[in-house]
Amino acid sequence: MALTLVQYRFDVVLHYVMVSRKTLFTTDGKQTTIAQLEERIQALEASKTQYPEVTFLSYKDRKRILVTGGAGFVGSHLVDRLMLQGHEVIVADNFFTGRKRNIEHWIGHENFELINHDIVNPLFIEVDQIYHLASPASPPHYMWNPVKTIKFFILGLARRVRARFLFASTSEVYGDPEVHPQKETYFGNVNSFGPRACYDESKRVAEAMCYAYAKQERISIRIARIFNTYGPRMHMNDGRVVSNFILQSLQNESITVRNTPYIYGTGKQTRSFAYVSDLIDGLISLMNSNYSSPVNIGNPDEYTIEQFALIIKDLVGANSSLAFKEAVTDDPQQRRPDITLAKTLLNWQPRVKLIEGLNKTIAYFRNELLVKHHSERNVYFPTEWIHHSDLSTTVTVTSASNLREEF
Repeated sequence: MALTLVQYRFDVVLHYVMVSRKTLFTTDGKQTTIAQLEERIQALEASKTQYPEVTFLSYKDRKRILVTGGAGFVGSHLVDRLMLQGHEVIVADNFFTGRKRNIEHWIGHENFELINHDIVNPLFIEVDQIYHLASPASPPHYMWNPVKTIKFFILGLARRVRARFLFASTSEVYGDPEVHPQKETYFGNVNSFGPRACYDESKRVAEAMCYAYAKQERISIRIARIFNTYGPRMHMNDGRVVSNFILQSLQNESITVRNTPYIYGTGKQTRSFAYVSDLIDGLISLMNSNYSSPVNIGNPDEYTIEQFALIIKDLVGANSSLAFKEAVTDDPQQRRPDITLAKTLLNWQPRVKLIEGLNKTIAYFRNELLVKHHSERNVYFPTEWIHHSDLSTTVTVTSASNLREEF
């Protein structure tokens, strides 16, 4: 009798499963099958975020690193490199010029944390190193709010947690230089009462603050004087030379020989342009060095603005013309770094050639112009930075043009 009852219950369950296999009712009252549900589950599993593989570091070697301005152009590339090296990275950014899309491929990773924070306000976290990159760097951005441009600094955090502090200074501390090329020992030729003064002088006083904290509070500091840098993830409308020229060439507009919507000056002003990956190499090398005085990080290859505009025009294949306007106030006439110190102390020098870097940047801008919907992504991730412990591991990134790039 017991066996018969068990057999009956088994038959009922089997019948229920067979019926359920055919049809179920979802919460919205629609019929669906188990097979359809399984397909949906598989699709959800396939859509889970895939992160680039990071190096494993033991607790003795792994550092907690804060990158202020880490969602910006340079900051996001630095975050990529530090994450791939296996460190724990915290990004603090108020997204004035930075974008979440620059770092969204790390959101959710156990080694990554994003804080929406304006660094003019105190920040209470525990870290081992601080890369202080937070500051608007293009003239239209820092001139938009010059007072706030001056009000940025977090040396108090470095003092409290005894973290090593790298300050991203700028070649603008040299102003319109009368010495060429510019060495770190040159004091500069800066106008303290002009439209660019909010940026130039804020960097100069920040360097002075670093020196004071190092002497008085025994903070370990590093100062990188960054020259013109370009590459993917540059803000499309930041008003700087590279982004302006590329955008205007892609849209067949008149090229401006100056970093504004118009061409200023004769175009004979000179600049030196470093690709962003070279800059990141220099910043990390400087942070991990024992040198605490300013170091120039830039590319000594010098071009006139007019030459640079023509190079971009040719690479894009545009029909853009050059148009010239009256020069702007305090525009430096020449800019070229002397990187002897970086070569000697850091064993660093630029490796990426101008044409190679510009082609990558142009490709990024071209894809950026294809984005028409919020759901589309123009994602750039440098393949050469990927670490593989398993060569079969791939990460797929979708760009706006629906191209897939496998690393």
